[in-house]
Amino acid sequence: MIIHKKLLKKCIVFKTNEFRDSRGYLTEIFNENIFNKKFKKNFKCKQINFIFSKKNSLRGLHFQKKPFSQKKILRVIKGKIFDVVVDIRKKSKSFGKFKSVILSDKNKKQIYIPDGFAHGYMTLSQTAKVEYICSNYYNKNYDVTIKWNDKKININWPKASKYLISKKDKKGINL
Repeated sequence: MIIHKKLLKKCIVFKTNEFRDSRGYLTEIFNENIFNKKFKKNFKCKQINFIFSKKNSLRGLHFQKKPFSQKKILRVIKGKIFDVVVDIRKKSKSFGKFKSVILSDKNKKQIYIPDGFAHGYMTLSQTAKVEYICSNYYNKNYDVTIKWNDKKININWPKASKYLISKKDKKGINL
């Protein structure tokens, strides 16, 4: 695993090794032992989600409250997304700040998102297939959505003639 950069000191953008031969390639997407040792984390996988999105789909900004907070590792299987993390740790120096990164099947980057961060993304390609590994189970009663266009956060989303946003995300709260 290779670290590409850190976002807001806690979120890690990384790539895993790829082994190629005449048949194609193999990539170990996630290895709990290697990940935890390399990044000094204690990440346990409890749930894996897959999402298919159309161009200009905007998802987020999502997080779960304790005791169901989730650490996540997200990757793009096919397509390209504009991925965003927002620091929601009230005592953090970077509270309310966001960082973004482009994730795609071409650049093969993944992102680790710890507790205390809201997450969202926008699909840039015609379609995108996204997979994420979660450290805790989803619980509807602890699920929170922050408005994707919260003026205090002021995310510079890519321009689109129309964003595709769910009813739930349109009803998000302010930070």
